[in-house]
Formats: sequence, structure tokens, C-alpha cells
Amino acid sequence: RHAAQHAAGRSARNAGTNRPLLCTLPWAYVVTGPAPHPGSRFRRQGVSGLFDGTRFRPLSFFTTELMPCSYLPDQSEQRVVIDLSKTGAAASHDELARAGFRRSHRWAYRPACPRCSACRSIRVRVDEFVWTRSFRRIRNRNRDLITHWRKPVATFEQYRMFTAYQAARHTNGEMQDFSYADYAAMICMTPIETRVAEFRHAETDELVGAGLIDFQDDGLSAAYSFFAETRPDRSLGTYIILALIESVQSFGLPYLYLGYWIADSPKMHYKARFGPAEVLTPAGWQRFSPDPGP
Repeated sequence: RHAAQHAAGRSARNAGTNRPLLCTLPWAYVVTGPAPHPGSRFRRQGVSGLFDGTRFRPLSFFTTELMPCSYLPDQSEQRVVIDLSKTGAAASHDELARAGFRRSHRWAYRPACPRCSACRSIRVRVDEFVWTRSFRRIRNRNRDLITHWRKPVATFEQYRMFTAYQAARHTNGEMQDFSYADYAAMICMTPIETRVAEFRHAETDELVGAGLIDFQDDGLSAAYSFFAETRPDRSLGTYIILALIESVQSFGLPYLYLGYWIADSPKMHYKARFGPAEVLTPAGWQRFSPDPGP
């Protein structure tokens, strides 16, 4: 699911202020032991450290208010969130990601819907990735593109392409009305290792796509991507994921995290094409191998 849509409630644009982000009751959970999965429980008492063994104040989690789900009709969504900018919290980001959390701005979040558990974290096993004929054609079609890894700094060139992408793809989405300041906050407000992957034409330097990418110790996490709608022949959405898979392979790391996958949501079906993959279940990460197609 798109990262900015998953910010803690609809007050993500005020994340730089002291205003609460639709949080109800703060839970001063103390997390001990290995990284939890959705079937585990946080302990509320005792003295402990972070996931990585360092000792800081206990991590504090919050819940957001219920709001209509943008993916499943007649469902409401709720999230558990944590402020990664607090002392020591960023050190636990990678373990939180393995426990099903995603990052938006300075927040990590995970669905905690009271009557639904359809959202599943999904990640691609890049060392076993299957290059179908369709994927190979898309890769070859974009051989003239170069990936540039930039610091998380917003540019007006990116923003122009971002707004055109929103107008074409997400006319009723929350990000359609993003100002440049909103976009810059999404790009720049990160307490962890984050880069912007720009995809440019090798000869003309034309920007045709970009992705906000978080770096983890076990791979990359695609927080958000967008691309030029004027080049449908390039299949740029698919190509960006393929290019990220190749980047993870070149780094010698095992996974590309693609966010959340919902089996009954047509908007999510494209994620199941990249396999083999794993989805996070109450029993932990389980192998998931849909038919990738020709």
C-alpha cells in the first residue's frame, strides 16, 4: 500500500509539529526477545531494550482512529504506529519491518483493523526471482534507462511528474492534492537510510520514473514509486520493480519489500506477479508462489 496513504491517520502532513496524529491511547509497550509477528504479543511491563539489544526507553506504540478502508468496501481500517524519530526507535526499524511494519515520514505503522486481517506484508525472494518472457521484454525495452541513487531531497522535476501521476492514476486519492511542501515532507522526512531512485534516459537525461526506497539490512523496501504516464509502452511501473530486484541482487541481499498485498483487491494484484515471494502470516513468513504468467 502506498506509504503516504498509510501515515498515522490523516494528519501525516502535520508530522513535524507537536499535534497528535489521530492517536487514541498510547501503549507504553516494552518489546523483548526476537522480532514479533502478527500472532505475537508485546509485553507491557518490565525493563528491556530494543530489538537490536541496545537499551533505550521502551518503544511507545499508538493506535489511529478508525477510518474507511480505501481498498475493501464496507471495511474500516486502523493502524498501530510508532514515531521512529524518538531516541533509539530508528535502530529497531529493520526488525519492525520484518514484523510487518512500513514507514511513512518518520512513522512506522502496521494494520490493526478490528474486523479484518486481509492486509499481508509481501516481499520478493530476489535470489530465486523468475524472469518470465514478459519481464525480460520489459527489461530489454528499457535498456536505455539509467538508475541514479539520490539523497532524499525533493525536486520540482520530481514533483511535476508526481502530480501528473496522481492526476492520471489516483484522482480520488489523498495525495492528489499534495502541495510541494507535502511532497517534500514525504521525501525528506525520514529517520533511517533512505534514497530516491531516479530512472533517467541515458542520452537525454529525461526523468521517466522515481521511487522512494528504504534501505534495510536484508534488502530494500519500496515505499512509493511513480512514473511518467506519457510512456505507457515502457511499462514503467513493472520496470521499476524489476530494476529494484536487480539492485537488491547486486547488493547481495535477499529481499525486496513491496508493502501490503490484499488477495481480494484488484489494485494489489500486480504484486503477486513478482515471485517467488513470501507473505507474513500469524505463523511467520510463508512462501507464496502465484502463477507469474508467460
